[in-house]
Amino acid sequence: MKLPDSAHFSRPWRIHDLTRDFRLEDVWALPTPGGPADFPRLIEMVASFGEARQRFSLVGLLFAIRETLGDVFGWDEHVDDPARPSLRERLPADLRDAHSTVTPAMGFAALYQTDDEWAAELINQTVHGVIHLGWVPDEGGGYRGQMAILVKPNGVLGHAYMTAITPFRYLIVYPRMLKGVGRKWLSYSGDRS
Repeated sequence: MKLPDSAHFSRPWRIHDLTRDFRLEDVWALPTPGGPADFPRLIEMVASFGEARQRFSLVGLLFAIRETLGDVFGWDEHVDDPARPSLRERLPADLRDAHSTVTPAMGFAALYQTDDEWAAELINQTVHGVIHLGWVPDEGGGYRGQMAILVKPNGVLGHAYMTAITPFRYLIVYPRMLKGVGRKWLSYSGDRS
C-alpha cells in the first residue's frame, strides 16, 4: 500500500542525514507482518527481487529492456564523477561499521544496515537512487516493513528517464513486487509455524 511521504519523514531514520539533496519518490507499506527479529529476512527478500531476473515475466521483460537500453546508450557505465559521489562518503563512522552482508540485485550496492534500517544505492548516468527499508511497529503490536525510494535525477536525461518510467513503476513493477514480497513472506511465515 502506498503511504504518504510523512510515513517516511516522521521516523527518525539515519537515511535522512544522507539524502537531504534527494527527492522522495515513494513510500510503501510492505505486506510483511512479523516480530522484532524478522527484519533481516525482509532485507534478503527485497534485495533479491527475483522477478527482475525472470526474463519470461512482465517485470523481467521491463528490466531486460532497460538493461539493453542502458548497454546501447551507456547509461550504466561507471563514471568517477565528483558531482555524483557515493553516499558511502557521507556515512558517519558508526554506519560505516554497520555494513550489510546482503548483496542487492539490479546494480544496487548496500550502504548500511541497522536493527531497523537498511539502505542501498544505485548510481548511473540517469539517476542516483536509494532504496531504504525500515522495520516499523504496526497497529497490532507487531512490526512490518516499509520501503522508500529516494532519487536524485542526473540532469535533463535523468528527469526525462524518471518521467518515462513512472507509469511502468506504478502499473507493473511496484504492484508485482509488493505481491511477490507478500507471497514470499506468507510462505516463509507458514514454514516457520
